[in-house]
Amino acid sequence: MAARDVIIRPVVSEKSYELIDENRYTFIVDPDANKVQIRQAVEEIWGVRVVSVNTINRKGKVKSNRLGRGVRNNTRRAVVKLAEGDKIELFETR
Repeated sequence: MAARDVIIRPVVSEKSYELIDENRYTFIVDPDANKVQIRQAVEEIWGVRVVSVNTINRKGKVKSNRLGRGVRNNTRRAVVKLAEGDKIELFETR
């Protein structure tokens, strides 16, 4: 699996931006990717050293609207901790 296929997109939320202070970055990843593949993908794309990878499987919420009920997609998130001194510029605020 190619590195760009493993990492789908970064998570942009208040909680994920609080984790940046601890040098942890959050991504939505491919549901079939394992921790080793996620580590290799982050290191290849951004050229940083990964210390640890934690994954979370999130079940899709059931949401109601005027047309009935629908279910959001299930997602898999990865919280990646980088080595001291490494940063991913994509997340940096201006």
